[in-house]
Amino acid sequence: MQAIDTAIGLLKDERKALILKEVNLHTRIYLGDLANTLKVSEDTIRRDINDLAEEGQVIKIRGGVMSKAYHHASSLQETYAHQSKRTIAEKTLSLLKDGMFILIGGGTTIRELVKLIPNDLKATFITVNPLTAVELMDKPNLEIILIGGQISRYSQMSVGGEVYQRLSELKADLCIMGTNAIDSREGLTDSDWETVQAKKAMIKASAKIAILAISEKMNTVMRMKIADVSQIDYLVTELPADSSLLTPYRTGITQFL
Repeated sequence: MQAIDTAIGLLKDERKALILKEVNLHTRIYLGDLANTLKVSEDTIRRDINDLAEEGQVIKIRGGVMSKAYHHASSLQETYAHQSKRTIAEKTLSLLKDGMFILIGGGTTIRELVKLIPNDLKATFITVNPLTAVELMDKPNLEIILIGGQISRYSQMSVGGEVYQRLSELKADLCIMGTNAIDSREGLTDSDWETVQAKKAMIKASAKIAILAISEKMNTVMRMKIADVSQIDYLVTELPADSSLLTPYRTGITQFL
């Protein structure tokens, strides 16, 4: 994330609106990161998040906060930037081919993609996200493999040494995942150690990498690095492939959808 200079001196409702936007944009955020971004104390952030949670706008997790749209019971129509994510999902369909061995992550954009997968597609999907596995079950011709383990409350992914070992034994044709932040110089980043390790293992286990991200996540940075943009084969956004906003990324990424 990037510091919001205007956060100093904001009224409480204005600060809560900024918090809600950051949470919806990045899906999950630690309290300390929000405090640094808005330049206020963690106690102030905690009180604001308690208010937002009581209002039903966010979900509190240990040490941080999660977007309501990321919860398994949420409707996709509640998702932040829903139409942009739908556009990204439609573009990503062109990467899916019969017979592929696909490693897939989780998140609201992935949920949009899963909903659009044709019923006649015959492929194998491997995931560390239990919710993704359940949603893939609606597709009659897919083989689905869930790599299980301890579930991170931050990312809702299976994490830990056994999960990373299982991933190291795979070689998928394609890895499809979302990201909380992407920058042309800093690459893909996140704020959670276990999430970073799981995504690193997914990238290493795949021949091609497709990153799905709304354009608002571009030029943002979180505290832990997952990968350089040069490791990405496809960047899928809602923008036209020739958009000037993608120019800084063109030296590293092979293809834009």
